[in-house]
Amino acid sequence: MIPQRRISTATVKAFTGWHMAVILVSFFAVVVGVNVLMARFATSTFGGVVVENSYVASQQFNGWLKEASAEQALGWKGVVTRDGDGRASLRLVDNTGQTITGANVTAVAEHPLGQRPAKALVLHETVPGTYAAPLEAGRWRLRITVEAQAKAWRMMGDVQ
Repeated sequence: MIPQRRISTATVKAFTGWHMAVILVSFFAVVVGVNVLMARFATSTFGGVVVENSYVASQQFNGWLKEASAEQALGWKGVVTRDGDGRASLRLVDNTGQTITGANVTAVAEHPLGQRPAKALVLHETVPGTYAAPLEAGRWRLRITVEAQAKAWRMMGDVQ
């Protein structure tokens, strides 16, 4: 016996312009929604401002290069860590490996993603060549300025 095929009597609805319109509107709604979400995330985590006025900064650029060359010629080195008491600690040595003592050390602690306000720190010498200041727990980027031996030196360091 040969099996018989059943023929479906269900009606197939035609694909109309309304269907296409719904598909297009849905597609672009998703694209626009994702773009708005990503733009919101981008502007809430980093405002994009590195300097307030880029023209004025460009006029000072050559002076900054000279300062950087003079600082590099000093050969000073600094290592930033967190000490056992949870303080931000900086160990300073000169180009001969001798510790730098009696320096005025200041820093600005910034949260890498800008989620916490910046904090000004004054690091005090705890042992010869090592300077420390209290800093709350977390990840911080320190912009450090050292004034010693009638010279100024700057560095950046991360501490966790």
